[in-house]
Amino acid sequence: MPADATVPTTIDDLLALEAIRQVKYRYLRFLDQKQWDRMAEVLRPDVTASYGGGAYPCDGLDAVLAFLQKGMGREDFLSSHRCHHPEIALTSPTTAEGIWAFDDTVIIGEWDLIVHGAGFYEDRYERDDDGRWWIAHTGYRRSFEQLVPRASVAGLKLTASWWGTGGRSQLPA
Repeated sequence: MPADATVPTTIDDLLALEAIRQVKYRYLRFLDQKQWDRMAEVLRPDVTASYGGGAYPCDGLDAVLAFLQKGMGREDFLSSHRCHHPEIALTSPTTAEGIWAFDDTVIIGEWDLIVHGAGFYEDRYERDDDGRWWIAHTGYRRSFEQLVPRASVAGLKLTASWWGTGGRSQLPA
């Protein structure tokens, strides 16, 4: 947490922290559901991003969306991102910083591969004149990442996907 961060002392501070959590959770849902058009609801137009520990920097909403769509846009690219243990610091009445632990699992159908990993997001947030919080910067570094060829897991079968089965399991009830 930054040294100049203020400790939440008012109801307004607590409401701001909850609003920031909701923005991050929506970002992850839009990411996993490939709702690229809705990303503009949570990312500032001048957002910056630093994905993959800085290997993939992006400057501006269009650049972030192009990067995400290129890497994650295929229907056989299935992802699940879960953030938790947020450390959010209100650094001014209109700015905040956050560190989030995350776990992710990705199935890349094209490569018949499972990616599993964890790490930490480091975000910056800004509140506009209407009181709405936005992600001004997002980025992560991994604690670890592992790859598993799906063919190496005996009996592994994908029985549901948001796109392929409409999110319904093919298993009998």
